[in-house]
Amino acid sequence: MASELYNTIDALSREKGIDPQIVVSAVEDAIVVATRKYYKTQENLRAQLDKDTGKIRAFAVKTIVETPEQVEDPTLQVTVDDARKSDPNAEVGGELQIPKPTEGILGRIAAQLAKQVIFQKVREAERDTVYNEYIGRVGEIVNATVKRIEGPDVIFDIGKAESRMPRKEQSRLESFAIGERVRVVIARVEKASKGPGVVVSRAAPELVQNLFQTEVPEIYDGTVVIRAIAREAGERTKIAVMSKDKEVDAVGACVGMKGMRVQSIIRELRGEKIDIIEYHEDSVTFAEKALQPAKVSRVTVVDAADKHLEVVVDDSQLSLAIGKKGQNVRLAAKLLGWKIDIKSEEEKRQEVEEQMAQLTGTTATPLESVTDLGEGLVEKLKAAGIATVEALADMTPEQLEAIEGIGPKTVEKISVAANNYFAGLEGGEAVALPEGEVGEGEIAEGEVPLDAEAIATEEVPAVEELPAEDTAASESAELEATEAEEASDAQPAADEAEAETPESTEPAEKKD
Repeated sequence: MASELYNTIDALSREKGIDPQIVVSAVEDAIVVATRKYYKTQENLRAQLDKDTGKIRAFAVKTIVETPEQVEDPTLQVTVDDARKSDPNAEVGGELQIPKPTEGILGRIAAQLAKQVIFQKVREAERDTVYNEYIGRVGEIVNATVKRIEGPDVIFDIGKAESRMPRKEQSRLESFAIGERVRVVIARVEKASKGPGVVVSRAAPELVQNLFQTEVPEIYDGTVVIRAIAREAGERTKIAVMSKDKEVDAVGACVGMKGMRVQSIIRELRGEKIDIIEYHEDSVTFAEKALQPAKVSRVTVVDAADKHLEVVVDDSQLSLAIGKKGQNVRLAAKLLGWKIDIKSEEEKRQEVEEQMAQLTGTTATPLESVTDLGEGLVEKLKAAGIATVEALADMTPEQLEAIEGIGPKTVEKISVAANNYFAGLEGGEAVALPEGEVGEGEIAEGEVPLDAEAIATEEVPAVEELPAEDTAASESAELEATEAEEASDAQPAADEAEAETPESTEPAEKKD
């Protein structure tokens, strides 16, 4: 018949769900620690529990050697001759057990130490049992009861063990009361942990998946398949579904009549928003659906190997596509498994313009290529920051005149030189340049004012300017001559009219 001590150990083992032999070993180790504490010895001690009597015996164990010369440590080794004095059957290589009295010698301190050792061993055994029980159930949904709240953590009772829900595994919309029953996901199992080793979560996507399997029969029987879930607990969840039956609408099945099915899940999640999206094999089409409720203008695959997409939306849809603090695009990227860059139409247009500007700006022709400018003028232009022919072509006459040392005549020379350079590239004819270099307000040597030069070269006919009075007189004379000419032209027409008048009136007189 088992002793009362062994019956207590057996009951404790069943309560903790561990093997009774583990508790027995813990008790024996505790007795060894207490005995060593009492005798203050470094001998190799061993304890043994008698199941029937409930007594615990302690022994000092020594290894048996053949000769005294082989004894290196008397507390651990003994010669065969000395061993046979206590045990006639002792042999070399065996062990000699020397009893150590324990009854009546273990005081309060030793007993307290033994108790601590037992508790520690039992806790370690309990952790191992819990670990082995739940390590294969990670991701499973279990019903849990709120046991207590320790700071930010919530402790649940999940049946055979306690579980812990840290703050990051909780939804910001949820709060718990002692004794409340909720569904949780086993997130992970920690072996070396001071508290409960099972960590549960209410923020994992698996919780939403399980809720849809419970509420939607089409998902439970496999007609509708959940292909991807992206979730930010307490904020929003995007779920992509696909139907294996052409006659079954995957999104409609999940929403339910008048939204009853999805509303039930939203209530379970304390009001978390849920977007149900139809899955598509084409990444471009899937991206357009994943970014709902925003309307996408176009989607471009930037790098298929790196899974990178570029999405362009209308300027008014940009904030909606990005979402609050980037939430919409972040969830869409998680759902697709692709990196997504969102740009507005205006941003894309500016980007294209910059790329075109870079392409056209790659060719830079130095100013020295325009041989008609001269070294002095080239140095002035370079000092003003104009180092290429292309930059010079973009300058307006006003901008050139603003440069120190360049006047209108020099601007004209620069214009002609630039035109000649580009005409030479196109095979056109060059125009003669004015000689010398002209600065602002200067006239080149040998150069005359434009009107005098034109008159001298007969390129422009010389017109003698008349005083204002003479001009007015000539204009009035011209006007009078014109009027006289018009009057002379009108006189024959009047004579003809007079000649025709009697004939036309004659019948009228005869009638009277």
